[in-house]
Amino acid sequence: MTIEISSDASKAAIASIQRYFSENMDEEIGNLAAGALLGFFLKEIAPIAYNQGVADAQARLQARVAELDVEVYEDEFQYWLKQGRPGKRRG
Repeated sequence: MTIEISSDASKAAIASIQRYFSENMDEEIGNLAAGALLGFFLKEIAPIAYNQGVADAQARLQARVAELDVEVYEDEFQYWLKQGRPGKRRG
C-alpha cells in the first residue's frame, strides 16, 4: 500500500523540510530536492509510523472488544428477582 498525502500536506511538508535545512543544516535545499526527499521519506520511513499506528489502533480495538461483554452484559432471568418474592395475588 502506498502512503499518499494531500497536495496541501505535501506543500507544507516541503516547506518544513526547506526550513529545517535552512535552520539546522546551514544550507538551502530547493523545492525539487525537498520534494524528492519527502518522496523518499514517504516510501522508506513513513510505513514504520503507519504500521505502528495501525498496530496501536488494532490493540485499542481489541481491548475494547474484550471489555464488551462486561460493559453490555445483562443478567438473565431477573424478572422475578426484581419483582420481589413471588406470591399469590390478592384481589
